[in-house]
Amino acid sequence: MKYDRSVHRSFALLGQFGINMLVPILLCSFAGNLLDKKFETDFIMIIMFFIGAVSGGYNVYRLSKRHLRQTNPDSPYIHGAKDHESQNEGGVSENDKKA
Repeated sequence: MKYDRSVHRSFALLGQFGINMLVPILLCSFAGNLLDKKFETDFIMIIMFFIGAVSGGYNVYRLSKRHLRQTNPDSPYIHGAKDHESQNEGGVSENDKKA
């Protein structure tokens, strides 16, 4: 029986998602807290938290897109449905045909 590593890869990917989401949030929140103490304000940490959440979400998006590209390179979700259909017709997109 061949050893299936897909479960371990899935757990590793889940861990990477968590790390890529939490690290920017924690770093930005910490920096926002320091700036709040330095300038004696109350709102910079909240702004920095949301900046960290957006950047963490973007990191997870890029990681998942890269993983999907490696596991299924012909997926229309990566390249767009129109690009996928035009590649089946010889690799020339509709924009190239118009030009």
